Amino acid sequence: MRTLGIDYGDARVGIAITDALGITAQGLETIHHNGNDKTVLKRLDEIMQAYEIDCIVVGKPLNMNGTASERVEITEKFIHKLKCKYNKIKIDTIDERLTTVAAHRTMNDLGINPHKKRNIVDTISAVYILEMYMNRNK
Repeated sequence: MRTLGIDYGDARVGIAITDALGITAQGLETIHHNGNDKTVLKRLDEIMQAYEIDCIVVGKPLNMNGTASERVEITEKFIHKLKCKYNKIKIDTIDERLTTVAAHRTMNDLGINPHKKRNIVDTISAVYILEMYMNRNK
């Protein structure tokens, strides 16, 4: 069984997944949805069919002081949709503060072309979200 990590954003959703043994996290893809959750849920259905997912973890976009940002409410609505649709799968959240900053730092360290960063930053952020979740649950 695998765990799916999600970095939910206004226009893009980063997706990461654990390996079959649950040891490592790999970036899977970025879903471009421009605010249409139906697009995201349709793609998640396809991913769920391709992999045995037993848990979904979604990054919770808290402010630096730990309070809820305005994005938290939007993310909570998406999480509610996930819970309704995938009611037999564990859905959890984790604080995602600084994952996007870390993703940009990683891309800079790797010398990623600036024009390509936008398409992969959310996937890398999802990997960091998933890794934090895995470390928390060890």
